[in-house]
Amino acid sequence: QVQLVESGGGLVQPGGSLRLSCVASGFAFDYYAIGWFRQAPGKEREGVTCISSTNDGATYYADSVKGRFTISRDNAKSTAYLQMNSLKLEDTAVYYCAAGESLYCDGGYSPETADFGSWGQGTQVTVSS
Repeated sequence: QVQLVESGGGLVQPGGSLRLSCVASGFAFDYYAIGWFRQAPGKEREGVTCISSTNDGATYYADSVKGRFTISRDNAKSTAYLQMNSLKLEDTAVYYCAAGESLYCDGGYSPETADFGSWGQGTQVTVSS
């Protein structure tokens, strides 16, 4: 069955870095856009970034993470990554990866949860001094 498994979360000090991984199975990873969402306590789940399945690897980043976070994918390993640098207190949240069909992630697209049909269980990222 379709499965997405995140890992790499943890506790980090402000200014630190973490790399999240999302290992996919049970579907044709190459053909799906991958998004990273996050949900902080008491807040709605928000789209952080996504990467297209197309050869150009087009990406979208929310303004709040632009220049600090980098999304990438390794289709041979059916794995997506989220490199998070210069972490801030407000980055604290549960981070989810998700897969969506027929999506093109560029600056004109803002990821919506309804666009992604498959989800991982989430990994906690806590930024604290």
